[in-house]
Amino acid sequence: MKNRLVVFLVVTILAVAGCTEESVMPKPKAMLRLDYPMANEVLLETDRFSFNYNDRAKPIIKNQNAIVIDYPSMRGSIFVTHKKVEDNLNKLIADAEKLSLDHMKKADNIQPRTFINEENKVYGTYFQIIGDAASQSQFYLTDSVQHFITGSVYFYSKPNYDSILPAADYLQEDMRAIMETLRWKN
Repeated sequence: MKNRLVVFLVVTILAVAGCTEESVMPKPKAMLRLDYPMANEVLLETDRFSFNYNDRAKPIIKNQNAIVIDYPSMRGSIFVTHKKVEDNLNKLIADAEKLSLDHMKKADNIQPRTFINEENKVYGTYFQIIGDAASQSQFYLTDSVQHFITGSVYFYSKPNYDSILPAADYLQEDMRAIMETLRWKN
């Protein structure tokens, strides 16, 4: 009887002591943190315009109307295309807006922002595309007389917004730098 009482007390004490500890929780999933270096800007000039781009990118000049700013480490690019305005400005703007809005099928949201640089006669719209669309951002710029430029960010992989978001944010900053530093040549 004494042994049973001792065993009962030991089991009770162990049970109470075992319940007071915190329960073990699994570690949360780790998220990949991608830090990209600050951009150093380099001037790129063509016969029709110039702008600054990130020195970590590789510009590929297809011709005077088509330039690819390639980011091999991110597997993405900014495509820049120039068109001449020849009494067709409304059509060029409509086509550029349609191209951005075509991404609405896959995008969650498209946020347009008007861009005006009165001093250098650069006017346009920047489109931030949120969601699993093929392009994360696009823009068009014009002087309303001679020049019209479009730009688009594309990644060389299947769109997965959550996975490419850090790289997309980085390239969007570079795209804004292109827009802000664009200068026309006459």
